[in-house]
Amino acid sequence: MLDLAILGLLKEQPLHGYELKKRVGETLGSLWGISYGSLYPALRRLERDGAIEVADAAPGAVPTPMPATGSLTGDLAAARARRAAKPSRRTRKVYRLTDRGDARLQQLLLDDDPGTDDERTFALKLAFCSHLEPAARVELLERRRRALADTLSRARRRDTSRADRYTRSLFEHRAQSTQRDLEWVEALIAAETASDPHDDTTQDSRQGAAAS
Repeated sequence: MLDLAILGLLKEQPLHGYELKKRVGETLGSLWGISYGSLYPALRRLERDGAIEVADAAPGAVPTPMPATGSLTGDLAAARARRAAKPSRRTRKVYRLTDRGDARLQQLLLDDDPGTDDERTFALKLAFCSHLEPAARVELLERRRRALADTLSRARRRDTSRADRYTRSLFEHRAQSTQRDLEWVEALIAAETASDPHDDTTQDSRQGAAAS
């Protein structure tokens, strides 16, 4: 779901690769650490697909053109200097979201494939769910509630009579964690359905995602 992280962050503001990597870590903490080796190929692919585009380059990327001097010797020297100049290693492409990328972001957020409802993917979707309509946000939370309720039900039906006390303790811990997550999601649903749909919920959603 790296595409979702990139598109969600670029929905808010243009960023270059270093900032994107940093912001992903700040938004989701240890749940979504990414490497440059995975980030930059994803950026190039999204750019080829038209989902993002280069907005600008960081300072130092383009050398300032040398004006004509009026002297043949001076112009030749300037031309040689331009040919010898190498692109700065500090050049950084700044990316921004396109209309196609915005549509792709909505599609990823609304994806209801059960395989995309794991903890990490849900946290990522929740971090950017302020970009969804209120009804779609509630549906996202309801899907997570159902998944957690099913997990908790199966955990409570598990036969642990033959397990030693350490294994039983582990099962109990997992069930308690699932119960807490379920209560948290139910509280989010209650707040969402009771709140003004025009309220800005971005910060609250992100804090909840990072805490999970």
